[in-house]
Amino acid sequence: MTSQIRFRGACSAAAAWVAVGALAGCMTVGPEFQRPVPQAPVRMSDWHGGAPALAAPEPGVGAPVTADRWSAFNDPALKHLQVLALQANQDLQTATLRFVQARVTETTVAAQHGLQVVARGAVARQRQSEVGASTRLIDALGQGNPGNREALIGALSAPFTLYQAGFDASWELDLWGRVRRSVESAQASTEGAGASLRQAQLSVTAELSRAYFQLRSVQRQWRLAQQELAAAEEIESLLKAQFQGGLMDESASIRQAAQTADLRARLPALLELEARAMNRITLLCGLVPGALQSALTPTEPGIDDPALPDLALGLPSEFARRRPDIVAAEAQLHAATANIGVATAELYPQITLGASFGSEAVGAARFGEWAGRQWSIGPSLSLPIFDHGRRKATVTLRELQQQEAAVAYRQTVLQAWHEVDEAITRYVAEGQRRDKLQEKVRRGAEALALAKARYAQGLTDAVPQLDAERSHLQAQRELAESTGLLSTGLVGVYKALGDDGNLPLLNGAIPAQFGAAR
Repeated sequence: MTSQIRFRGACSAAAAWVAVGALAGCMTVGPEFQRPVPQAPVRMSDWHGGAPALAAPEPGVGAPVTADRWSAFNDPALKHLQVLALQANQDLQTATLRFVQARVTETTVAAQHGLQVVARGAVARQRQSEVGASTRLIDALGQGNPGNREALIGALSAPFTLYQAGFDASWELDLWGRVRRSVESAQASTEGAGASLRQAQLSVTAELSRAYFQLRSVQRQWRLAQQELAAAEEIESLLKAQFQGGLMDESASIRQAAQTADLRARLPALLELEARAMNRITLLCGLVPGALQSALTPTEPGIDDPALPDLALGLPSEFARRRPDIVAAEAQLHAATANIGVATAELYPQITLGASFGSEAVGAARFGEWAGRQWSIGPSLSLPIFDHGRRKATVTLRELQQQEAAVAYRQTVLQAWHEVDEAITRYVAEGQRRDKLQEKVRRGAEALALAKARYAQGLTDAVPQLDAERSHLQAQRELAESTGLLSTGLVGVYKALGDDGNLPLLNGAIPAQFGAAR
């Protein structure tokens, strides 16, 4: 009866401590995180360096980009390569593993916030020493009766089997929010890892698109360069024939031979650029060189210029929500702010409620009997008194790290706006150059048509016609190069603007080989 009263009294005391912990748990030390609002202009063109003619167009100019920006290029081959890269790229697998690690870390930190229960059990064969500290009481009691002493020591030192089983429970009263701040920091770190994963995916898809458009541009230039070389060779043959027939001197034939040799010298460089672009694509897709040779080699004699979507930048206020690196920098600032609270909570007392219950018996026969029970319940207090200023220095360190994260966030936002302005400037400038080259191609086509008409009427020989054809092909090659630069420029704008929110693996789906999510 007495033991029951004592047990009930201990339970009442524990309940009182739980109530106190619930009330005190409302306190959380450390600064509260205030989500920063990045600076943004009213219009994209308001923050522009350089000539006003190369500033960003107004938000209403151009049709809106589709939800998946890369689909706006309407190139199934590009889309297929991007899906392949997102599944097999090694850098993305590393970023995915880091994201999953962050989630697991968050789970382990959150596990501190609650009751901890550990079961225990043991079976041990033991023998106590006949001359150890445990025999001092027997020596004191058996001074007048040595025989009884020897018998008692012999009985106590006999080997025996001890059976033990039970469980221990503990619960930290998070009085100052140490655990809550730790969970907050871990959640922010998970958010930052997710943003870093999105940034890695955006970088891979943008780099793949850039390499793909460079490849197609080089292939178009190769086709046009071969046609231009064929025209130059035909002109050279005609000039040689005219020289051999005594119709003209050799100077024109020599100049044309030099131009033909220059065209031949350009072909190996184009082949090298094609191979480099192919290898870059296969590397981004996690494949060995040559694995995509058949898929990347043009199957048709002509390759049309890609249809570029209109440039629609959206509102500047949406920019910060699309840039994964800004989201990651904000998450790092959040985690650093929460870590100040974790370090501050270490300055205050830590109270833990503990309880244990078990059974212990010598020999298996009586193991589990009610008489063999043993239990304890009550709080424990850990109070920091003197540590040479280590805990206070840790708080100062966390505050400095939070200031560093704030500076890094502002720098990330500033760098992002510079990247946007540079990407838009490059794209607009190349677009203006492409417009002029298109005019050059149109004028070249008119000159070629006129030369053909004069040759058909017998007013000239074939040389002016072939020369006009070669000039027209050269203008087309320059236009193909500009189109490739314009395509890669648009890719750069899309990358600078940030995530479109529609890349695979971005909506919480993690590959099975990386484990399950939270």
